[in-house]
Amino acid sequence: MGANQSTSELPDEKTFQSEIPISFSPDVVNQLSDRLEAPETTSERQSILDSHIRARIKDELEHLKKDAEDVRQEIEHALEKENLEREKTMAGDASDGDGGSSGDVRSSPVLLGDLEEIRTKIEKYQSRRKSSEFPEVEAGGEAVLECYKRNKSTPLDCWSAVRNFKKSVDRLEQHHVKSLQ
Repeated sequence: MGANQSTSELPDEKTFQSEIPISFSPDVVNQLSDRLEAPETTSERQSILDSHIRARIKDELEHLKKDAEDVRQEIEHALEKENLEREKTMAGDASDGDGGSSGDVRSSPVLLGDLEEIRTKIEKYQSRRKSSEFPEVEAGGEAVLECYKRNKSTPLDCWSAVRNFKKSVDRLEQHHVKSLQ
């Protein structure tokens, strides 16, 4: 009984009656009907949409780059930690052995020092090899090359230059053998 009186059955739509008739120009009506038929966006709206999309793509790309960098740093940290643990266990295993083999496992700085020492030895060897103690060997080799260049069709004419080169190499070999004894 009382429930029906408290609810009103008013319609959701409201209609206003105007005393002045409203009329639109045919241009406005045509423009509105054209927009309904072809819902294309204007160039201004399209440029705003494009710039908004570009900004979102740029933000997402920066976010992905940051995530990738974070993952890379986590991987590097995990690998570094794993390598340190492996070195510690290897050093521990070597020291648990017979006691004399603790020098078998070396850390990275020690290995880098050994590598640098080997590199200097190689450089010394190369410099000694280039600046020969016997310049007559180098001169003999040059003489043989020049002779072969001059006598391309008759290389047997260079027998004397080859013999002199062989003699100088023999003297160098004898000197080297004496230095080893």
